[in-house]
Order: sequence, then structure tokens, then C-alpha cells
Amino acid sequence: MKKTIKKILIANRGEIALRVIRSAKEMGIQTVAIYSEADKNAPFVRAADESYLIGPPPSNQSYLLADKIIDIALQCKADAIHPGYGFLSENADFAEKVTNAGIIFIGPPASAMRKIGDKLSAKKTAKEQNVPMISGSEGAIRDIEEAKKIAHKIGFPLLIKASAGGGGKGMRLVNKMEELEESIQRAMSEALSAFGDDAVFIEKYAEEPKHIEVQILGDQYGNVVYLFERECSIQRRHQKVIEEAPSSAISEELRKRMGECAVALAKAVGYYNAGTVEFLVDKHRNFYFLEVNARLQVEHPVTEMITGLDLVKEQIKIAMGEPLSFTQNDLKISGHSIEVRVSAEDPFNNFLPDIGKLLMYKRPQGHGIRVDDGYEEGMDIPVYYDPMIAKLIVHAKDRNAAIEKMIRAIDEFKIVGIETTLDFCKFVLKHPDFISGKFDTGFVAKYFSPEKLHENLLADEQEVLAIFSGAYYELQRNKLKTYNNHLNQQHTSDWYRRRK
Repeated sequence: MKKTIKKILIANRGEIALRVIRSAKEMGIQTVAIYSEADKNAPFVRAADESYLIGPPPSNQSYLLADKIIDIALQCKADAIHPGYGFLSENADFAEKVTNAGIIFIGPPASAMRKIGDKLSAKKTAKEQNVPMISGSEGAIRDIEEAKKIAHKIGFPLLIKASAGGGGKGMRLVNKMEELEESIQRAMSEALSAFGDDAVFIEKYAEEPKHIEVQILGDQYGNVVYLFERECSIQRRHQKVIEEAPSSAISEELRKRMGECAVALAKAVGYYNAGTVEFLVDKHRNFYFLEVNARLQVEHPVTEMITGLDLVKEQIKIAMGEPLSFTQNDLKISGHSIEVRVSAEDPFNNFLPDIGKLLMYKRPQGHGIRVDDGYEEGMDIPVYYDPMIAKLIVHAKDRNAAIEKMIRAIDEFKIVGIETTLDFCKFVLKHPDFISGKFDTGFVAKYFSPEKLHENLLADEQEVLAIFSGAYYELQRNKLKTYNNHLNQQHTSDWYRRRK
């Protein structure tokens, strides 16, 4: 049944709120922002047609207040709520409450979210669909003795993972039995704080894996397509830092197999709207199901760049009951796209978050360059939320051209007042193993250190100095040449006058 959406409330903040607002406006749809006291001067608040204060800065007193958000949506007569990513985006109870209140939820149905958005339930569904699985616990771990038995059976290293949410929160790498109990307790505590659910499970840690995810999109009539894959192996603390599409390590045949597995999972649970199925791919190019993110992903722009689709607009159309306007055969990969996450973190100090004022904030420009952000020059970076301040995305004809364009864009991105991950991202992009595509999720641990970054920056400075020195020498040589020409002309002129 088709529905009309005339007004959308965005239950999120920052760059994703601004991203949704822009696409909605292009569709002629009014937008409503909610904001915490820390975000009162943020660009997304000004960009919306209406905005409402939701509460104090901490997210559990503002952006996680499901009932208050729904009340505001009802009061301002919003037809739909877009949850963005993070916060309540994968909360099935919130999706159900929104729908029960007579408001359209721009995302998957709560029933599908419970079956596939929860990691434990998703693993069960994947197993039923014969999707390759990595060994681990069948359900949530509650008893340490049970955990020890499972750990002994599957062997070390292993991962403790939160059943709800993502972004590396509630995740711990365990290398030996002595670390197990404390790691489980910490993972449970972090998961409870971040997602309101302390359920965790154990999974065998695949060594030298690549992290590959498949973007899916489905309508309410059973049509599901995959929008190819994203390479997300450059991570630190299990959080993605650089993403690209397509992956240089995936063949057409493997792409098709992984895509079809992702579609089968979605269809098995009646999934519609946008989602991502994540896989681990080992060095032998065997792939294993990892998890499903039942929402839009942070890195969705690289998929948009290679397909030409606006995923937010597609989400809204699907929520209104429109069928997909294309089939799998209509989709083609065009060029290559890379995204780097620009975070307020200090790579010289273990990537600790940095706060302060953006004294200078100048975005790069040019063909094939896109910046999704939520900040402006002069703004303060708050301590309450994820430290990501922008996503820098490039698109080019091929991977090498995209790498070159990204390096140029990073050099043009001027941020003063806080430490950022830009220099770190440039370090990765210039590394031979990244350029060759021979890297895995252990890249940062294997190759990066503050000392190496310092050496890299010194090399860049010396290169710039050499260029300037050469340019200065050439300038002086040209000046001398011009001066000599002038003297010769003057001498000739004087001789000519004397002759006359």
C-alpha cells in the first residue's frame, strides 16, 4: 500500500541528519530536526524546516529518548521518522513503537530487525540459509564456565562481540584463556552502556581476514537487490577508518556468490529498505557470514558513487510503498570510490579523542570530491558523541586514480584547532600494501605506529622543501636571465643612439 510522506523527523544528529535533510528537500519533503543542548548551533538544526530541543548533551538524555522523539513527531505532525545510523537505528522496539504510533519508520520492519539485526538471531538465520559460517557460540554467553568450554573448543585468538549494535563497541580480542573472563565482563558493560543490551557471544577470530560488506536494498513486495560490495578492512580498534567500493580483492564470481547470499538472507526474514550484510574473506578467498547491519551505513556514499543512486531517496521511496525502479541486471559498477573518516582523534596518542574549537575548517574541492560533514569553522567539537567530524569521499575512473585524488583532497583539507586522522589516512593510502590491495584487517597493527607516521610526515616536508627549493632556484635563474636580457637590450639601445 502506497503512502505519502510530506514531513520527516530525523532522529539523529550531525552529518547523517544533514545528509537526510538534503535528500528529503530535493524530494519536496519537509524536515524536522531534534537536537541536544550541545548541538543547538549545529548546521543540521538550521537546515531543517523545524527543530526541537530534545534534552541535555548525553545521548541517554536526548537522542536515545524513544518515547520523547515519538511525542515530538506526533506534535509536529511528521509522517515518518528516519533514524540515521547509531543511536536508535537498529532498535526493533523503537521501530515498532514508531509504527504503532501511526508513523512510518524509514528502515526495515521490526520483525525483520529482530530476526536479522540482532547478531545472534542473524547467525541462526544465516545457518538456515546455508550461508558459510565461522565457528563460535550458538547464543549469548552468560556463564564464564560455558565460555571457557567454547573457547577451549574453537581455540584462540577469539572475539567477544556484542549482540546488538556495532562500530566496535562491546568487542574484545582475546588471545589467551587468562584474558577471557575480564574481556567478557568489559564487553558486556560496554554493550549495555552503548545499546542497552549486555548480550555478547564468542566467535573464532579469523587471522589475516578481509572485511567485505554487501549493500542490499529491498522493497515491500519481495524484490531485493545487492548493490555490490565495499572493502572495509582498514580498521583500528575494530572500527572502520577507510572504505572503498568495489573491493580489488573480489572477483566477479565471488561478488555474485556473496551478493546472492545477502539477498537470500534478506528474503528469508521479509527484510525491506536498506541494509548491509557483512562477511569475512580469508586469504584463500573463502567467505564467512559475519553480521547484518539493519540500517544505512556510515560508508554508504562509496556505494552511491559507483552506482549513481541516492540511497536515502531510495529508502524514502521504499517506506512510501514504492517498488524498486530497477532490477539486479540494471545495476553496473562505474569507476572506483574511496571514503576516509575524518575523526577528531590524535593518531600520535593512541587515537585518543581530541576536543576543541575548529579555528580553521576548509573543505577540499574539485571534480569527484564529496564531503559529508556536520560542522563549520568556529564550532566546538563536543565530547559526548562519536569523534567523527566528516567523511571525505572521492570518485575516479579506477582505483589508482581514486587513491591519487584522495591524497590530493587530504592535502587540501585544512583543519586547525584539533588533532585529526587525516595524516594517518594519508599514511595508509601511500603504503605499498594498500596500493597493491594486499592488506587485511590487521593492517594498522602490522604497519602503523606514531613513529612511522612522524617519519612519513618528515618525508613529505622534505619533498615539499625540495620542490620549493627547486622552484626558488628556477625563479632566481629566470630573474637573472631577465636582468641580463634587460642589460643586453639597454646596451644595444645605447650603442644604437651613439651610432646615430
